[in-house]
Parts: sequence; C-alpha cells; structure tokens
Amino acid sequence: MTEWFEQPAIDQSRADQNFPNEITEKSWGETLRSCIQCGNCTGTCPLSDIMDYGPRRIIAMIRAGFRDEVLKSNTPWICASCYECTVECPKEIKITDVMYALKQRALEAGTVPAGNYNPVLAKEFFNLVMKRGRNNEVFLMMFTVLKTNWFKGLDLAPVGIKLLAQGRMPIFEAGIQMGTGKKGDLKKILDACEVCEN
Repeated sequence: MTEWFEQPAIDQSRADQNFPNEITEKSWGETLRSCIQCGNCTGTCPLSDIMDYGPRRIIAMIRAGFRDEVLKSNTPWICASCYECTVECPKEIKITDVMYALKQRALEAGTVPAGNYNPVLAKEFFNLVMKRGRNNEVFLMMFTVLKTNWFKGLDLAPVGIKLLAQGRMPIFEAGIQMGTGKKGDLKKILDACEVCEN
C-alpha cells in the first residue's frame, strides 16, 4: 500500500484525545502540533510505499488521537531510522524519534503486528551488547530465529553458510576484553540511557 492509494479504514469514533500528549511527551515530539502536512517526510522516506500509512499520515493520525490504528500499523516497525524525514522536515519535527516512541507504546500495549520479529531482534541485539560489548551477527540471527520462527530461519541457512565461508560473518568475533574496565564502562552508559528513557 502507499500513502496515496488504498489504506486501511480509520474508525473516527474511537479517537483518544490523550494520545497526542503521550507521544509528544515521550519522543521529543512537542513539535508534532506544528506539522503543516507538506508531505516531505513521506516523499523522502525510502520505505513509505510498503507502510500501512506514510509518516505524514501517521503524524496526522497521532494528532487526531487514532491510537489503535497507529499502534497496530506496520509503519513504525518498517522505519529504517535513516533520518531523511527529519532532515527534510521544514518544521524540524524529530519524526524518527516519534517512530521509536510508537514502537515503545505498541510493545507496552501488546499491539505489535502479528509476524513482526523486530522486537525480538532488538532485545537480542541489546542482550548481546550488554554481555559482550558488541554485536555478533551469527548469535543475533540464531537467537532471533530460535525465539520466533525457526522453520522460516532454515530458508536463510544457505545464505548464512555462504557468508561464513567468505569470512563475512565470523562466529568468534572478539568482544570487549575482560578486565580492561571497558565492559563495566559500557554497562554504566547503557544503564544511564535506560534511566533517561524512563
């Protein structure tokens, strides 16, 4: 679906007038109300053609209070965090940050679209960084597949084997060295970020 053609119907009778405030408080989105609906965000988004609603429409829906429709849409999960929308916005709205806030709200509300594995991937990535100091693609994909749909993961095995054979995806990638104090420093930074987020 695209921003300009077929889109899911919106039930206007269920609008939640508190929803805009929730998002603006969570995401540096206080400028959401200044959106002039110019469409630059959707026009520059490389993935808007596969979103339920483009960024421009998501902003309009947030301001109108369409909580369920926004939180159940695939738009925040498809966002690649390229910041193109934010760069091109004439009102300097931090649209990418708004997308992160919507993901958090969807997780809290349990409205993540069915078959969306991004929350599991993000959690496994975070756990790996906390434990090792950096990501390891082999472990990341293995843990994500085992916790989501390992039958579907078997389809990726040939690609993974080729990447391993070419040295593009090392199994034993070095983490932050133990005993250097750097792992403890990383934990302090991540813990501080979590406190700021809350």
